[in-house]
Amino acid sequence: MDFDFFDDLFEEEAPAEETVGEGYRHIAALIEPGVQAGLETLGQARELADQIGAYVYAWLLGAEVGQAAQEMFAYGADKVFVAEDAALAEYLPGLYTQILADMVEQYRPEILLMAATPLGNDLAPRLAQRLNTGLMSHCTKLEMDLAERLLLGTFPVLGGEMYHTVACPEARPQMATLQPGHFRVPYADHTRSGQVQTVDLDLGDVRPRLTWLDKDASVELPPVPLKKARIVVAAGRGMGDEEGFALVRQLAEALGGTAASVAVAGSRGAFDEGWIAEEQIVGVGGEFVAPDLYIACGLSGDIYHYFGLQEAKYIVAINSDENAPIMKVANMAVVGDAGEIIPAMLKALA
Repeated sequence: MDFDFFDDLFEEEAPAEETVGEGYRHIAALIEPGVQAGLETLGQARELADQIGAYVYAWLLGAEVGQAAQEMFAYGADKVFVAEDAALAEYLPGLYTQILADMVEQYRPEILLMAATPLGNDLAPRLAQRLNTGLMSHCTKLEMDLAERLLLGTFPVLGGEMYHTVACPEARPQMATLQPGHFRVPYADHTRSGQVQTVDLDLGDVRPRLTWLDKDASVELPPVPLKKARIVVAAGRGMGDEEGFALVRQLAEALGGTAASVAVAGSRGAFDEGWIAEEQIVGVGGEFVAPDLYIACGLSGDIYHYFGLQEAKYIVAINSDENAPIMKVANMAVVGDAGEIIPAMLKALA
């Protein structure tokens, strides 16, 4: 039997396998100068790079950002790329996306990190779509799968009730935004040095599709959901009437309003009086809250109400009855008429 065909078969070269991420190396971090979250991002890039044996590239994009280049070395960068132009003084989505897409194509980082700041939250998804890659957004933890050289991003879902960990095995670069405050700022080692490289920008053919018309336009923000509020100012029938309850709203506004995650709430008695909506009731049959600060004004705080606020970190109770149930569980109990005490608080806050 002739087995020559086996020789011909094995002499044929096997087709080359395409490797995901071939040609992509090192970690890039987009830095917003003067923003602490940028240093947190750079420090995390340094930690990941040390694990996989890669360099850290700090990318500075904007007008007059080159002066911050040397500082980047102290916080972990091996090389700093400066894309500087007067046209980049203000964030323009289309322009920034185009420039960063060109930088990715030229320098091919395998991981690209940026802070989940207002700029990063708008820019990152645009860039990921342009690059046809995945994005792990608002990460509170980053790890490396060293066997597969994959970035693992963990982020909260369902209001922080659960956490998901995901990866992007099929596309490069692997992109992630880092939630500010969840990563440490690295120690500044001013003995480190590196190379600063200016990125050649050709903005002649780039026309931004979006431009700023009015940066100071007023925007009415929706009210903070009661469950997510960090400060809750609540009241009960003890406020007397609608005019008395208006003081509670003024106190919430003085503490920052929706911009500072402050919400107005109350007892079922306040709801029965028509001062609050049903979704603002705290207690059994209403909402369960866990704010950093809970201020109870003129409410007795029976067991049904207390069940809804027992996870609050700090409770301030204002009540004319020193034996009211809420006074016994409060961290600070103020005995007196809330209608007189709140105006004094407003004056102090002003």
